Amino acid sequence: MIEFPKDFLWGAAISAYQTEGNNLNSDWWDFEKKAGLKDASGLACRHYEFFREDFALASLLNLRALRLSIEWSRIEPQAGQFCEKEIEHYREVVSVLRERNLEPVVTLHHFTNPLWFARLGGWQNKKSTDYFLRYVEKITLALCGQVRFWVTINEPMVYIYHSFILGFWPPQEKSFFKALQARNNLIKAHIKTYRLIQDIYQRKNLAKPLISIANSMQAFVPCSRSLKNRIAVYLREKYFNHVFLDRLKKSGALDFLGINYYTRSLVEVERWGLRNLFLDICKKNHSLLPKNSLGWDIYPEGMYSVLLGLAKYRLPVFILENGICTDDDSQRWDFIRGHLKSIYLAMQKGVKVWGYLYWSLMDNFEWDKGFTPRFGLIEVDYATYKRKPRDSAREFAAVCKTGRLDLDAE
Repeated sequence: MIEFPKDFLWGAAISAYQTEGNNLNSDWWDFEKKAGLKDASGLACRHYEFFREDFALASLLNLRALRLSIEWSRIEPQAGQFCEKEIEHYREVVSVLRERNLEPVVTLHHFTNPLWFARLGGWQNKKSTDYFLRYVEKITLALCGQVRFWVTINEPMVYIYHSFILGFWPPQEKSFFKALQARNNLIKAHIKTYRLIQDIYQRKNLAKPLISIANSMQAFVPCSRSLKNRIAVYLREKYFNHVFLDRLKKSGALDFLGINYYTRSLVEVERWGLRNLFLDICKKNHSLLPKNSLGWDIYPEGMYSVLLGLAKYRLPVFILENGICTDDDSQRWDFIRGHLKSIYLAMQKGVKVWGYLYWSLMDNFEWDKGFTPRFGLIEVDYATYKRKPRDSAREFAAVCKTGRLDLDAE
């Protein structure tokens, strides 16, 4: 039996685009039509309508925190034109969370952009940060009285990787130069957003907010100990896991480390070359680990090593996403239990972890993978939109209630 601190924040996470439905003014909505994806987001989970019911279920599961995102394209559907009705909607969403004693963790950018912003060049545009700050100010002024935790940008390196290195997500521009350009603008956007939010809270005599990014981290493991593989692991660890945190910590623009962790990457570099060093993985099925339904290795030990590697920042850690897509719900509970054990072991080594948010509260639209991957603690029937907590959710709820995890219980 292991026991977590009394003030540990147990919760789950969702994002607006993946759950709300009908985000008509987003670049992703436009992309879905042009790319011919297997599934379009459409009504998604209809969370925009059913958020009260969803938060009631979260409360019944003994959750104490809920991470959500604001859909920028709803707030500012046209450049410089703000929709007060949508601002009021999100104000109500956060109020309902508070009424349910759920700590809101608000994300300002979760992969999607307004279509007008994308058409102006998106995160390549020199003015991208100014456009983003204009939106941030509106939302911060609307929600500052009720929000303590802010996440400026979700998984910036994942966004850059899929959009500018693989070139599959919008804007589908495959270029290391454009990836670097977007990365630098996103870093600048976070730093300026951090200062803006802090300034607003100070002017309004509110308690200091806690601000970070949601930094996606993988455990990079060499398939063999070749020189190419070891160099590739070093480069990927530095570029994908730490480049954002390094820059933001140096700028004094982090109050905690927001971390998303799902899997490991088994590195096997075929030849010397920049793309090979950054992208090659083992293609020979050398991994004997169990996998989720997307084929990702299940590797709780990676959570432990990732957390220990954060010690150099001397900041508390908040696990903002960790989860599994699977059709076998017993595998979901095994995944949660294994990762909670790794978190606890890291805490025993001195890593200060504030909380754990499971991804996701409910099944949702998983970007280009559509509706097939099932990540949710709560099952969504997409024919009827009925919600049903899974057995794993009940197991997790017991841990959330007591803070205790029995490692021997099956």
